[in-house]
Amino acid sequence: MSVVINTNSAATSAAYNLSNTNVNLQRSLNRLSSGSRINSSYDDAGGLAVSMKLSASIRRTDATLANVNNSIAFLQTQDGVLKTADKVLNRMSELATLARDVTKSTTDTSLYDTEFGQLKGQLQLMVGEAFNGINLFSSGADAQGTMTPDLASTLQVVTSHDGNQSVGITQADLKSISTLVGTSAQDGLFLSSPLGAETAQGDLQIAIQHLATLRANNGAEQSRLTFAADMLAVNKTNLEAANSRILDVDVADESTKLARFNILQQAGTAMLAQANQSTQSILRLIS
Repeated sequence: MSVVINTNSAATSAAYNLSNTNVNLQRSLNRLSSGSRINSSYDDAGGLAVSMKLSASIRRTDATLANVNNSIAFLQTQDGVLKTADKVLNRMSELATLARDVTKSTTDTSLYDTEFGQLKGQLQLMVGEAFNGINLFSSGADAQGTMTPDLASTLQVVTSHDGNQSVGITQADLKSISTLVGTSAQDGLFLSSPLGAETAQGDLQIAIQHLATLRANNGAEQSRLTFAADMLAVNKTNLEAANSRILDVDVADESTKLARFNILQQAGTAMLAQANQSTQSILRLIS
């Protein structure tokens, strides 16, 4: 091999290898300090693209789960009102039965009718209850009072992160029940006469049965949404696991690489120094 001054191939090769080692060492330090295997698109272009889509899916799943839980809260609030309405109807039914007591005077019956009228007004107020500004109950009661509560789903709850699946929940038709019993002391059912008390007793039994149907439907919808929420939670866990396999760094493996690059850096630095010193022998030839 020729002895030259202008070109030091050994030093150039050592410098090149040392430069590559420094780049790899820096990349390893970035991965360990950030916890991410991919810190730039250069690290893994394809993996980054997949991870971005998975991350977006995770965020949408989180948002969808929050929406479903809010819908469950809507139904729980609705059921709380229906439970109170059940107590009101039961008391009204009790009053109707008491008003049919032949030992009660007209004055006694009128007192029952007074409380009966107040309970009508309270039931009417319940129809206007809302959850975050959204009506808990539908407003389209049957004008004839034929007691056919509407169970049609009027609110659609999205239950998948892509928006392709949804579940309907009902704004229960409490108003049809309220319309039958009346909204004040002046209309609807009354207890001021034996015939009125008899009619009220029969209609209230029907009203209680329809209210039971509304509560059963509410419970069924809560059950379905609860399972939908469970499915979203499981999907989120699986998406996070898939994204972790792409994005997160394997600390044990990367620590091994870091130790290797540290040794290579020290060795490369030493060899570059040796390569730079090797040309000093030329001075002996010309001295």
